[in-house]
Amino acid sequence: MKKFIVYYLLLLPLLSFGQENLKKIQNTIDQEVWEPFTRAFETLNAEALNAIYADEVLRVTPNGIDTKSEFKQENIKRFAQNKIDGISITLDFWFDDRDTNEDTSYEVGFYRIGLNKKEAKTSYIYGQFHIVLKKVNGTWKITQDWDTTTINGKKITSKDFDKKGLE
Repeated sequence: MKKFIVYYLLLLPLLSFGQENLKKIQNTIDQEVWEPFTRAFETLNAEALNAIYADEVLRVTPNGIDTKSEFKQENIKRFAQNKIDGISITLDFWFDDRDTNEDTSYEVGFYRIGLNKKEAKTSYIYGQFHIVLKKVNGTWKITQDWDTTTINGKKITSKDFDKKGLE
C-alpha cells in the first residue's frame, strides 16, 4: 500500500502537467481557430473563414463529400448573397468532447446559427459537428469538417442545443 501511495504521489505532478499542457493547446486552438471562425462567420467574411481551413480538407455534410474544397467557393457565394439580402448571422456552439494532443485535435459539439433579416424574426439552424484540426506549418487548421442537422434520423433542435451543461 505504501508503494502505491508513493507511486501516486510521484505521478500526480505528471498528470497535472499533462492537463495544464492540454489546456494551453486547447486555448491556442480557440485563439487560432474558433475565435476567428466565429468572427468570420458573424462578419460574413468568407476569405477569413476559408483561411482557417487547410489546403486539403475532407468536408462531409448532408449534401455529400467534398475533397476538392469546393465548399470554399460556396462560402464566398453564400456570404455575398447574405450581404445582398441583408442577412446577418450569429453563431454559437459548444463542445461535447475535445480530444487533443500536440498536433491533432478531434472536436465534437453542437452549433446554433441565427439568421437575422431586417424586421423579421430570427430563424435558427441547429446541428452537430465533428472537426479534426492539425498543426500545419505551426498553425492549427481544420483538416476534416463533418456536420449534420439530424441525429438518428431526427432533426436537431433547440432542445438538443440547450443540453449544454445539463449533463
